[in-house]
Amino acid sequence: MDFSSALKQLAQVQKPARGAPVYARFVNRPAGRVLAATAHRIGLSPNQVTAASALFTFTAIAATALFPPTAALGPWVTLALLFGFALDSADGQLARLHRSASPSGEWTDHVVDCAKLLGIHAALLISFYRHFDLPLPTLLLAPVGFQFAAVVLFFGGTLKDQLRRQAADAPTGPAASPSAVRGIALLPVDYGLLCLIFLFLGNHQLFLTLYLALLAAHVVLVPACLAKWFRELA
Repeated sequence: MDFSSALKQLAQVQKPARGAPVYARFVNRPAGRVLAATAHRIGLSPNQVTAASALFTFTAIAATALFPPTAALGPWVTLALLFGFALDSADGQLARLHRSASPSGEWTDHVVDCAKLLGIHAALLISFYRHFDLPLPTLLLAPVGFQFAAVVLFFGGTLKDQLRRQAADAPTGPAASPSAVRGIALLPVDYGLLCLIFLFLGNHQLFLTLYLALLAAHVVLVPACLAKWFRELA
């Protein structure tokens, strides 16, 4: 199968767009589709793509923790995080293209996703402590709270999807059309937006402001999402 044929077939095996935030739906999935077709052409397996995603992501996380947050570092970290995110989408698409999706592959993908959420906020906590002139020492708690909210949101959404698939009375009708309003509303909890604010890592005050704004959005949206998912499962 050539590159263009792989792209066309990948377009037919996409996850439902319903509930996907704007960046994940309109940027990350299409980028992942191109990377999945490329990986198919060069003979990579889904697990190898997952490993590549982890390599780029955790290299960026390590750089955030180890080096001073400068204007030069920020764009590099952003690019590595976004490329890792696109590869994270590509591994699942490649598995569906090969019809080789497996519990072990899905498990590996989720473990890497959870580790990157833990790691990125831990790295920022280290960076805040070592390099930022914080107006209040209590702001060091911001990465801890953000980490908590992000992991709860990820685990709650993942477990909800698993339980719905396993439920004997899960709905089998056609999926509802994706809501543009919902996608925009969920943008503050989109991992892609978190990656993008690293462009401003060298401007400490601006980066901190954007980070705290995303944290505030999580404080509002995470309970709302959990309540919605509980009602759906009930």
